[in-house]
Amino acid sequence: MCIEKRKIDVGRRMNDNLIDRIYECSFAPELWPGVLEDLTRLGGARGGSLFADNRHLFLWTASERIREPVSLYVQHRLWKADERRERLFRARHQGFMTDLDLFTPKEMDEDPFYTQFLRPRGCGWAVATALPMPTGDNLLLHFERSFKDGPPERKFVDRLDELRPHLARSAFMSARLQLERAQVASETLALLGLPALVLNEKGRALAANELIERDDEWMRWRADDYFSFADACAEKLLRESIAALAMTEAQPIRSFPLRGPEPGPGKIAHIVPIRRSARDIFVRCAAVLVLTPVVAPAAPPVELVRSLFDLTPAEARVARSLASGDTVEEVAAKSGVSHNTVRTQLRGVMDKTGCGRQAEVVALLTGLTPFRVPM
Repeated sequence: MCIEKRKIDVGRRMNDNLIDRIYECSFAPELWPGVLEDLTRLGGARGGSLFADNRHLFLWTASERIREPVSLYVQHRLWKADERRERLFRARHQGFMTDLDLFTPKEMDEDPFYTQFLRPRGCGWAVATALPMPTGDNLLLHFERSFKDGPPERKFVDRLDELRPHLARSAFMSARLQLERAQVASETLALLGLPALVLNEKGRALAANELIERDDEWMRWRADDYFSFADACAEKLLRESIAALAMTEAQPIRSFPLRGPEPGPGKIAHIVPIRRSARDIFVRCAAVLVLTPVVAPAAPPVELVRSLFDLTPAEARVARSLASGDTVEEVAAKSGVSHNTVRTQLRGVMDKTGCGRQAEVVALLTGLTPFRVPM
């Protein structure tokens, strides 16, 4: 009797601890992957995911083991044509449902989403619940089971149904906070009138305006909302800047040139760190990336050159003089310094702007067709 009572007490404490962790996610959404992983263990699922969307935004998170297929699902917008999702919301069932509650086995065997996407990735059996909210937000909690393991057992569904009210309240709270913050971030970026996005300390885009989302000439969009620049030199400087954002003692490269694949004026990429109270708006964000065009027909003033590229006063003067048409010898004569000193300062300019040659510095600062660095 005592042993049985101890088992009940242990089970109750474990349950209370899980519920506490679920509610902890309300205000700390970054904890969801761990909680979803714990929930999968209740029924031998492979992984869990949480989706939240409204007419403006689509957000998601997932446990580690299922993150790769969920990332592809979102990247390729498969959710827009996901019949399983549609049937879940149409069912308006106040609980979790399995695939067999929504499809016949024949329908599943004929659905390309199952046969071409889920099953080749080892998935194919799920238990999920749809949570339409009065605010217009749609939430979906989803647990995927390996196809070889067969459909989820009823006891797993029942256990999730017991936790559903807690999951719904916490998911709604965290999703509402994230959706509101992301919406504010997106609207703020739209007001800039320039291509821009918000990124986290790992370089993942958390919000972006339409100008940069449509950009397939300068940008390369990757899986899981990561991105890169088509220009190899700019890409290298971008990675260095992102790495430096996480290091308080480092000074990130905050502006650098971006060259397009075709001849013509380039752009300047600006990394603007998000600090202190600004993080109340851009939650869990590290910086804003803004792209500005290079259109000036003449050399810019020293102050602008210096501020854009974090140059020293001497480096800025050298860059400005070269852009005005002076040679290294002429710059040295006017400044009263040696040729070697000017060349050292020029090397500093080239390092900070990502240029490989003096001609590229001139092209960048005058808005002329930039030279490409040999690969």
